Amino acid sequence: MATVKVRYIVHDVDEAIQFYTEKLAFDVIMHPAPAFAIIARGDLQLLLSSPGTEGGGGQSMPDGTRPSPGGWNRFHLEVEDLETMVDRLKKDGVTFRNDIVSGVAGKQILLEDPSGNPIELFEYYQKQ
Repeated sequence: MATVKVRYIVHDVDEAIQFYTEKLAFDVIMHPAPAFAIIARGDLQLLLSSPGTEGGGGQSMPDGTRPSPGGWNRFHLEVEDLETMVDRLKKDGVTFRNDIVSGVAGKQILLEDPSGNPIELFEYYQKQ
């Protein structure tokens, strides 16, 4: 599988690195400046950018609109035991948008990184 890259706008790149590496087992690939980093988990790379920086993904649009974190688009992380992971993350103070819900293919929940960007944790009923 090819590497999938997703850019996430975050308030604080260092805080985001700490969250993703400690809570969700990402590794730091590159952190060349305070306003940018690349972290990875498997074939997923997150390109973390802080808003308002000169150049790069955090710069303002031509009309002056500044990128900001949040929204509803998200990436999906498959986990083996959703309940256990949610319990651990709640004990660590992680913010969740909802409770675990069951769907057609499995169970899922949405959590937020420190900037409010959503992450979906998903446990399939049967392995694909």
